[in-house]
Amino acid sequence: MRTDHSSPLESLPLSVDEVIDLLRSRWQASYDLQLVTRRRRMYFQVMWAYLEQQSFPLDEPDYRAHLAEVLEIVNRLGEAETVRDWLLTTRDKPRLGKALSLQLQGEGTLEEFLL
Repeated sequence: MRTDHSSPLESLPLSVDEVIDLLRSRWQASYDLQLVTRRRRMYFQVMWAYLEQQSFPLDEPDYRAHLAEVLEIVNRLGEAETVRDWLLTTRDKPRLGKALSLQLQGEGTLEEFLL
């Protein structure tokens, strides 16, 4: 019987620390992340607001808790590697009024999260 020897990161869930490090290394800011549902599809979005902004509505502990909730769903959907790759390679940058958006496929489990 053969076992799948995929890359170590491929099977790892996304963690809050990893994502914050990724955001800061890519864009020098801790951007807000949201999951948005439209027309029975779910999108992972990097918003234009960020933790270091004076007007950002969350303090760091609340921001980390919010990211943990978003990432729990991403991980349960089996989309950690897709999101990780996209965050590392997207050429876009969040701009005021324009979020970055990635449609999630959900490996057949997306219906569980759509209301």
